[in-house]
Amino acid sequence: MGFLSLLVVASMPIVQVLLIGVIGAFLASGYSKVLTASARRDMNKVVFTVFTPSLIFANLAKTVTLSDVISWWFMPVNIAITFLVGSALGWLACKILKPPPHFRGLIMAFCSAGNLGNLLLIVVPAVCDEDGNPFGSDRNQCRSRGLSYSSLSMALGGLFIWTYTYSLMQKSGKLYHKMQSKSIQCPADSDEEHLEGFKAGDEEAALPASARPEEQNEGSQIETPLLSCESDVANNKGFWTNLKEAVHQLIEELMAPPTISAIIGFVVGLVPWLKSLIIGEGAPLRVIQDSLELMGNGTIPCITLILGGNLTQGLRKSVLKRTVIMAIVCIRYVAMPVIGIAVVRVAHGVGFLPHDPLYRYVLMMQFALPPAMNIGTMAQLFDVGQEECSVIFLWTYLVAAVALTTWSTVFMSILS
Repeated sequence: MGFLSLLVVASMPIVQVLLIGVIGAFLASGYSKVLTASARRDMNKVVFTVFTPSLIFANLAKTVTLSDVISWWFMPVNIAITFLVGSALGWLACKILKPPPHFRGLIMAFCSAGNLGNLLLIVVPAVCDEDGNPFGSDRNQCRSRGLSYSSLSMALGGLFIWTYTYSLMQKSGKLYHKMQSKSIQCPADSDEEHLEGFKAGDEEAALPASARPEEQNEGSQIETPLLSCESDVANNKGFWTNLKEAVHQLIEELMAPPTISAIIGFVVGLVPWLKSLIIGEGAPLRVIQDSLELMGNGTIPCITLILGGNLTQGLRKSVLKRTVIMAIVCIRYVAMPVIGIAVVRVAHGVGFLPHDPLYRYVLMMQFALPPAMNIGTMAQLFDVGQEECSVIFLWTYLVAAVALTTWSTVFMSILS
């Protein structure tokens, strides 16, 4: 497959995301005012409770079988490695760049959680349709295998995103709102880029109530001390109290609708008699699967419209430094793909992977994908870093048009 042909195939999904995002930005702008802040928040709740669970269940129950789970056992391990490595690199970036505390979970989420379903469902079958691809001459068989791999990737990715990434974003939201309620002035970066976000109308909002000019005399002392975020937000609790809260939080995350739908989808896919009731032309309850697929189809456009709507505010209000955004881009599109090549080649060398090159291609692609758009949904749910999310999404998806094409070409040349 030539570079130009691959460029067209790999860039189409990204172009689609950008075009729908532009529509969302227009609907949220002052010219339209259709996607207001409250409308985007309500739409996010629908996506979280209805659309995303439907999409995960429909794809997982339809494609996964017991033999697939046995032969593809390394895929959940591979995805876990992407989250582990991405989180470690994101944590290291936070230690070096020192962003505001409530943004650290968000940065780690962007570095670790990739778009493990939506893009693969589009890119992998499109690659199979191209002449000269290294995955076999039978396009239909290639597409079928590719859709199975991509659907399993989506389901497993959803399970990781709605547990681990959900936990990161939830902690960031709690920290942010706790800081606001206690009027804590967190240690900010000294860069001028960071200070630009607090100019003009935002300047007074960044100060504690007792520090505002109109509420104190020139010579008076500030009554509210400036406390560090870590010392004030963190509460000294006993071991059993912390353990009880951790277990409660884990149960709460596992009870999230997308996680429950993934578990049910696995059960239906692995139990033959349950699958025969719902999946297939002659299934007596096939209307359930059809209805869930119909609702699941609304996930991607809704998330992308919300992303574009948030972008209208993100360009004006983001306080993240450019170096933070550059670090996320470098981690996602330079460090992660290189590590992915090493992981897959080692796993194949020791015999953990089947001989199908398309399977190894999907495993490598999982390391090179842009961030999961569900991070924006979680930012909206927990009301933290929405503008920053939109700006990071803008740059990561713009760069993805080139990065995905480049790494896809490298992966296929390795597997040829």
